Amino acid sequence: MSIDNETLKLSIVVPVYRSAAILPVLVQQIEAAMIKEELAEVFEIILVNDAGPDNSWHVIQSLAATHNFVRGINLRKNAGQHNAIMAGLNHVRGRIVAIMDDDLQHPPSALGDIVRALENGHDVCYTKYLNRQHAWWKQAGSRFNDCVATLLLSKPKGLYLSSFKGMRREIAEEIIKYDGPYTYIDGLILDVTESFTTVEIAHQARYDGESNYNFRRLLSLWLKMATSFSILPLRIATYVGFILSALSLFMVAFVIVAKMLHPEFPPGWASLIAVILFIGGVQTLCIGMVGEYLGRTYLKLNHRRQFIIGTTTWQEAKSCEKT
Repeated sequence: MSIDNETLKLSIVVPVYRSAAILPVLVQQIEAAMIKEELAEVFEIILVNDAGPDNSWHVIQSLAATHNFVRGINLRKNAGQHNAIMAGLNHVRGRIVAIMDDDLQHPPSALGDIVRALENGHDVCYTKYLNRQHAWWKQAGSRFNDCVATLLLSKPKGLYLSSFKGMRREIAEEIIKYDGPYTYIDGLILDVTESFTTVEIAHQARYDGESNYNFRRLLSLWLKMATSFSILPLRIATYVGFILSALSLFMVAFVIVAKMLHPEFPPGWASLIAVILFIGGVQTLCIGMVGEYLGRTYLKLNHRRQFIIGTTTWQEAKSCEKT
């Protein structure tokens, strides 16, 4: 039985990476939650395989063949979590769109609460964890990211930018208009609406395996946020350069006066080297920051794509029908 696009209420986008063992359980739990919420006939799950090294795509194909509400997208190259989400958002059909991880740390039972919150008139609904199951360093990184988002993106204070969230279809359609190669979903959301609400959820332990996020990927995510949606880092570099220039002029005047008043004043080799290294470090940091912006601009001007779709389960199904 096919799902009627006109009556489809909820699309659930799930980026998939090395989660072959989890996907059948994830789909089963989502289906159970939808039956409980009386949404069983009006939802779809879009599983986006981000070119992982395991057999996730084969599992997705099998799930799509046995469940009419499962649709799969297979990317040719690893694009990253947020770009994989963009691939899914480009193919949603429901009036409400939910985004969740593939590791079952996000309870599918909360999907009903998200739908009800959005039906009350809000554009976006984020989830707030009651008991986070992440490692301490990841929690510390999230708190730092939260502070930076408040500063750079004018994020409302107290709003936690969870990866488990829902939004109206209109918001998703605005988000996918962004064509830059480096995507940060929450930055795009904050750029198109100010209507937010939250629901509290119980954060669950990962069902299988280990988290795919490490410090390098968290740093990369922070750079996307800092350089794709704000010029504040460039302004800070300008302010630092101005302050150092003023400080350098003050130090030059100080050294001249000190030498005139105290000819025996010994030369400060160590302090001189320290100042040179400090100023050189700041200059290198500022040049690197400017280079980050220029690099992203260069890639966008050269039309580097966010993702490359290899195939989808519905394309494969049509090919099978023709043969």
